[in-house]
Amino acid sequence: MCPHCRAFITTKDRTCPYCNETVGPRAVQRDVSGLIGGFIPHARFNTILILFVNFGLYVITSIYSMRSGAGGAMDIDPQTLVEFGAKYAPLIAMGQWWRLVTAGFLHGGLLHILMNCWVLFDLGAQVEDIYGASRMWVIYLVSSVFGFYVSMVWNPAAPSVGASAALFGLIGAMIALGVRHRNPMGAAIRGMYIRWAVYGLIFSLIPGIDMAAHIGGIVAGFGVGYLAGAPGPEDAASEPIWRVAAWLCILVTVVSFVKMVLAFSRGA
Repeated sequence: MCPHCRAFITTKDRTCPYCNETVGPRAVQRDVSGLIGGFIPHARFNTILILFVNFGLYVITSIYSMRSGAGGAMDIDPQTLVEFGAKYAPLIAMGQWWRLVTAGFLHGGLLHILMNCWVLFDLGAQVEDIYGASRMWVIYLVSSVFGFYVSMVWNPAAPSVGASAALFGLIGAMIALGVRHRNPMGAAIRGMYIRWAVYGLIFSLIPGIDMAAHIGGIVAGFGVGYLAGAPGPEDAASEPIWRVAAWLCILVTVVSFVKMVLAFSRGA
C-alpha cells in the first residue's frame, strides 16, 4: 500500500499512480503468497495463539464432559459448556459479563472446532497481514463480544459458543477494506468477501447455528475495520492508539478467563 494515500499499488511502483508521491521501501508489500504457492498461508502470531487457546479449551471441556458422562469429544454437553463460560443470558444478567468473551473460545464438538479453526487459520492470517496484529486482535474480540451480545438479546434462552462470531467479524473487516479503497483491487476484495458473508449466512439457516451471533459479528467487524483502516507508518499518530486498544482487549480476555475459573471453582 502507498504510505501516503493508502491505495493499493504493486511492488514495482516507485511513484504512487494515485497521489504521485514517491514510494519508499516501507510501502513495498511483503511476500504473503504463503507456502506451496499460497495453498498454505503463513502462520501469524495472533492467529496461532487463538488456535492454541481454542484447542486447549476444547481438550479440557472434552475430558470434563466425558468424565461427567453427559457427552464426549464429538459432542460436548451444554451443561459443561455453560460451566466453562458459554453465552447464557440468565447468568450474564446476574453479572457474569465475561461470558460474552469466553464463549468465543469454546466449541461444542469436534466438527465445530475443526471447521472454525480451519477458517481461522486461513482468514485470520489474511486479516493479520493486511490490518496488522493490533488491529486484528481488536477486530476479533470486539466482533466476538458484540456477536454474542446480539445473540443474548435475540435468543436469551439458548447457550451459545464458538469462534464463528469473530470469524464473521474478520469477513466484515475485509469487506470494509474493499469499501474504503475505491479501485479495482478494492472492488475485487469487497466482492469476494461479500460472497463469503452470503454463503456463511445461508449456512447459518441450519437449525442449531447461531445466526444472531454471525450477524452481530459481521456488523461489528465491518465497523471496526472501516474505522481502523490498514496500518500506517510506525510513527503515525494512530498506531500507538491501536496498540493500546489491542492490549486492553488482551487484558479483558485474561480477566474474563480468570473470572471463569473462579466461577467454576465455586460451582457457579
